[in-house]
Amino acid sequence: MQPKTQGILESSLYVDDVARSARFYEKIFGFRVISDFGGRGCAMEAGTRQVLLLFTKKGSRAIQTPHDGDGELHVAFVIRAEELTAWEDWLRGNGIAVEEKRAWDLGGQSIYFRDPDRHLIEIATPGVWSIY
Repeated sequence: MQPKTQGILESSLYVDDVARSARFYEKIFGFRVISDFGGRGCAMEAGTRQVLLLFTKKGSRAIQTPHDGDGELHVAFVIRAEELTAWEDWLRGNGIAVEEKRAWDLGGQSIYFRDPDRHLIEIATPGVWSIY
């Protein structure tokens, strides 16, 4: 029998300035730093049992299990449907341009915008996927 996972624990973004990115995610999402990796990066609490890792670009190439990312990566965060308008107002009030607002066939909605490193950030209501 195949063993099962219980979901994704961590997602990583690779950034030019960890402190700047941590401030962005703290201000916009309310995430808090739960671990600092010195000059290499940090871990932020991004929900119940979910961690957003911010690493300096190329800062994790020299460790035993090297990893890195390049380009405009994508990550999506769960929001409640009734908070969608509040999120639009919050982003606008913080000078963050919404690139796209999309309605999905299953009834969900997504809003897309960029972080300071131009990663594509999505906030999504239930009804985006058959499992969400």
